[in-house]
Amino acid sequence: MSGNTFGTLFCVTSFGESHGPALGGVVDGCPPGLELSEADLQKDLDRRKPGSSRHVTQRRESDRVEILSGVYEGRSTGTPIGFLVRNEDQRSKDYAAIAAKFRPGHADYTYFQKYGLRDPRGGGRASARETLVRVAAGAIAKKWLALRHGVRVRGYLAQLGNIPIALRSWDAVESNPFFAPDPAVIPELEAYLDALRKSGDSCGARVNVVAENVPVGWGEPVYGRLDADLAAAMMSINAVKGVEIGAGFAAIGQKGSEHGDEMTPKGFVSNHSGGILGGISTGQEIRVSIALKPTSSIRIPRRSIDTNGQATSVATEGRHDPCVGIRATPIAEAMLACVLMDHALRHRAQCGDVTPPVEPLRGAG
Repeated sequence: MSGNTFGTLFCVTSFGESHGPALGGVVDGCPPGLELSEADLQKDLDRRKPGSSRHVTQRRESDRVEILSGVYEGRSTGTPIGFLVRNEDQRSKDYAAIAAKFRPGHADYTYFQKYGLRDPRGGGRASARETLVRVAAGAIAKKWLALRHGVRVRGYLAQLGNIPIALRSWDAVESNPFFAPDPAVIPELEAYLDALRKSGDSCGARVNVVAENVPVGWGEPVYGRLDADLAAAMMSINAVKGVEIGAGFAAIGQKGSEHGDEMTPKGFVSNHSGGILGGISTGQEIRVSIALKPTSSIRIPRRSIDTNGQATSVATEGRHDPCVGIRATPIAEAMLACVLMDHALRHRAQCGDVTPPVEPLRGAG
């Protein structure tokens, strides 16, 4: 299987399956000298891990990370940073009844058709458990970006099913299991998820991520566009079916006089571009929104076929997230951070000695 590495200078490779002994990753390209410990990675892994509330899968994993290489006496050495997270709470027997069936909406069918075999336990390599590797790598990128450039990456749940969630307070995001930025909506979200879980169904979600203090100039025109790499990175997250940069699809209904972000000597007037023009960062906030589909593993029986091509029905028992978007905020943050760090290093390599001929504008947010 190819396609397990992303990035150009800051490269992340992941390995492992949902019910295998462990998952792990290798981060290649982190500059030397970064103060780094397992605690730096563990904070975001704890935000993503299962079993954190009744609203997500009850699989119990500590997700304790172990750094194997690339760090000496508390600092990155410039060599590959290898890390490992062991699986502790697999229940492979939960998948025995569907080992020879394809779950509608899941990767079971496509993996089987492509490789001629598949690991049915927890979805194998197609499981969202793989995203813990991205989150660990993203923690490294977040720390370097913050120390080197003052960049801050954070996200929140913007919609759960048919319930939109307004950005009322960043402080509220870390105080509830939904990463919701509006404390007033939490009871409604809890009631919605409780009813959904009892019905055996699932729902989708929208997650927004923002990067502040990104310098102007990151990204490459045409084929190395910052927004193109961001879109690809976000689409690589399990269950993501849509990506918007800035105004996104709302730009369809806007006029040019409205969408184009006017500039004054005091800064940008608006940020419909999402902080990227011509594939290059403008110095404004970079804004990305992702749409995640409903979880494919549900208890409601659905029509499908088995591995012999015969008609059957599938109802998935066991432990599953009724909405994968609830734990997606740290994952989206990680992918944004990794792409930004990759482009920061690429910009430094080619244009590190360029002095902008015009004073950078203040971002409009």
